Amino acid sequence: MLTLLLLIAALCLILLAIFFWWLFGGKKSPEALVLGRVAQNPVLGPVASSWWESQAVFNPAAIVDGGRVHLFYRALGADGISRIGYASSADGINFDRRLPYPVYAAESAGEAKAHRPFTSPARLTYDTVSYASGGGWGGCEDPRAVKIDGRVYLTFNMFNGWNCMRVAYTSIDKDNFSASQWLWERFAYLSRTGDRQKNWILFPEKINGKFALFHNLDKGDPARVHIAYLDALDASEAPAPEEAPDPQQLPDHHVAWHHRTRSASAPPIKTPRGWLLLYHASEPKEPHIGYKLGALLLDLDDPTKVLYRSHNPILEPKEWYENDWKPGVIYASGAVVFGDDLIVYYGGGDKYIAAAKTNLAEFLQKLISQENKVY
Repeated sequence: MLTLLLLIAALCLILLAIFFWWLFGGKKSPEALVLGRVAQNPVLGPVASSWWESQAVFNPAAIVDGGRVHLFYRALGADGISRIGYASSADGINFDRRLPYPVYAAESAGEAKAHRPFTSPARLTYDTVSYASGGGWGGCEDPRAVKIDGRVYLTFNMFNGWNCMRVAYTSIDKDNFSASQWLWERFAYLSRTGDRQKNWILFPEKINGKFALFHNLDKGDPARVHIAYLDALDASEAPAPEEAPDPQQLPDHHVAWHHRTRSASAPPIKTPRGWLLLYHASEPKEPHIGYKLGALLLDLDDPTKVLYRSHNPILEPKEWYENDWKPGVIYASGAVVFGDDLIVYYGGGDKYIAAAKTNLAEFLQKLISQENKVY
């Protein structure tokens, strides 16, 4: 009888051990939905000897063409004007071609001096105190790039002092782009006069024959984003301020991992599972961190509908190059699908360009999980 009881006790101990092994060790937890920084970071930085990019190189647009990744990045020199530089890579990480001159400037210094009432164009200096966000006082900031119907479109923020921010765009014929003939159209505004706006983004294809312009990430309902459909890229067709309020004026509210919703980051990427949209957000209780990165999956047929949202940030500013000049900033304005990978390009600390990547199919599968479902 005693032997039988001992056997039963031993069996119970074995079963209990198996249960705890399964609970704490044998049961594999789901992998985190994150981007992995590349070892080569930062992939681009300022050039001390350059008149136009000596201070900062950051916040790049990205497209894939001809088997290469092409970056159009924001650059700042000692004069404090933001211009667009260019670099390209055969593998998406090592940039073996970088032009020593800007490929686009919205205005010359003379043009800027003629009509900028809110800044000090007579003092073309890099004023890191008055204009600490990026350090510049004017020019074309934070570009995003898409290819639509044989043209490359570059949207950007036109900055003329804190009270004058508008969204503008230019474009170039794809053949001229492929030949590195930088024959851009004269820029035009997308947002209206007097309407303080930043970070409007074009979808990379027309939807029902119209340009799709992403303008607001969250106006109170986190299950919806906000898109304007335009026959032409013209400020007269742009949404009015009551339709597209300044995100900085919208109240904070809790959504997933954040309370302060900032803006969309890179243009949406079309996948078989939906439109993948990365976005910036932050927490007021972390004033030392300006931007973290999250992910949304939007419905293919109705891209205003959010299907899934990352439960946690997918990238946070922790490395030295994300905290060197302006601490706590990851500004991911470029993202591409290159081979099997999603590669995200971002400005770190308003000074450097860095990259992070992941396998796209695995990333989407992790995003499309029950915990990330938007009900």
